[in-house]
Amino acid sequence: MADQRRTSDLVGDVRTQKGDRARDDDMPEIPGVRSTDLEPYVGLRYLSKLFRLIAIILLLLLVAEIVTGITTQGSASIPTLLGEASRLIVLAGALWGVGDLAILMIDVGHDVRAARVYMSRQTQAPGGADHDRPVSPTITSRSA
Repeated sequence: MADQRRTSDLVGDVRTQKGDRARDDDMPEIPGVRSTDLEPYVGLRYLSKLFRLIAIILLLLLVAEIVTGITTQGSASIPTLLGEASRLIVLAGALWGVGDLAILMIDVGHDVRAARVYMSRQTQAPGGADHDRPVSPTITSRSA
């Protein structure tokens, strides 16, 4: 099964082109590993930063709303501001948590990639996997 896996995402040998040579020299050459398996999850990292930025903006809006409410209406605005504050704090916390979940997904993806690389190396290694295990005789009778 591992013999049929692709080790490259590219069609043909693109390493001979002049533009990609400098970029390929920076990447480590690991046999049996696709180049995309070594790239980071850029989109999830941006998504995490976006959710955290939105959470910070919501907290800043909460501060501005509290200042505006107290300066315009005084202590009469406190019950309304408490409801709005609790709602915005919960929403900002949820957005911050989603940003943390995106980082967790990146870590899980790295673990899955590492497991895939280790398994492919283990199955391709000489003397690995099932080569050292003695073969047990097959039982052919139904009475056993």
